[in-house]
Amino acid sequence: MPKVDRKNPTRAASSESRYSLMEFSREFPDDDACLNYLWRTRYSKDGEHAECSKCEAVRSFRRYETSQRRQSWTCTACGHHLHPTAGTIFAGSATSLHLWFYAMFLMTSTRCGISAKQLERELGVTYKCAWRIFHLIRNDLMAQTTEPLTGKVEMDETYVGGKPRQSDVAQWGTEANSTERRQATQRWSNETKTVVFGMVERGGSVAAHVVPRKPQAAIMSHISAVVDPRSIVYTDDARIYDRLPRAGWDHRTINHSARVYVQGDVHTQTIEGFWSLVKRGIGGTHHAVSTKHLQGYLNEYAWRYNHRRDGHAQFESLLLRAAGR
Repeated sequence: MPKVDRKNPTRAASSESRYSLMEFSREFPDDDACLNYLWRTRYSKDGEHAECSKCEAVRSFRRYETSQRRQSWTCTACGHHLHPTAGTIFAGSATSLHLWFYAMFLMTSTRCGISAKQLERELGVTYKCAWRIFHLIRNDLMAQTTEPLTGKVEMDETYVGGKPRQSDVAQWGTEANSTERRQATQRWSNETKTVVFGMVERGGSVAAHVVPRKPQAAIMSHISAVVDPRSIVYTDDARIYDRLPRAGWDHRTINHSARVYVQGDVHTQTIEGFWSLVKRGIGGTHHAVSTKHLQGYLNEYAWRYNHRRDGHAQFESLLLRAAGR
């Protein structure tokens, strides 16, 4: 019989999970539990006293039952209302808080992501509702920050999009040698796919952004905004990085054109590993993503990557972000 974690009796001691479905169900069984979490996290640690902006003092608050079923607490001194969902992605939503919280749990408990169609089936809502929930979580709660990347920072650009048609491949077959075929493949990617640029601190966080088809200026802007000037940057031999040494960066290059991928500590394997996670996740879960919404999906994968070593569950981190903490 497997051993049980005494702190969390619903989870086996050998489990890698930090926050299981059973723990979620126990902590957030209904809408009231979710609303109380927001109330205590945003306004009242003890669940009763909070700062009243009208009284300009700490007052006692109570939640009264009303015919409108208001999601608010009322100051017992002046009648001022505090709404725990105000200013959050939950404000004005007709979808229950319990479903919102469960959607956040699902997004943080999977490594490859979850599609809106799957969420539609899990929650019993319409596809439009499920897609809107994911859209707000990705673009509001998981939006990438400008926390600096330091030390050894790898950079790389990649292309996200479909595979070439058989007719395109047939045209490349007429090229004289493999080098010319690779160049033809590159031209096809430049014309049809979306360019994405990423930076990762070895052992640390990652940042990923959609950039224009002529990306050099945008890439330099992202580097200046995020990477510490004292860092050592590692890239492949693409010409878009030619400006880095002239701009004063300590720049190390690995020559991918010559089929060299690792030379001592000079490589871009870490960022390429992240691209693999993104592409396998999008291809396996979502199948296709439009350029218009690609940044949101990058936010989601970058957020999960950056919180992979959280001392507490990713779900709890996302809840705190939702509550503005």
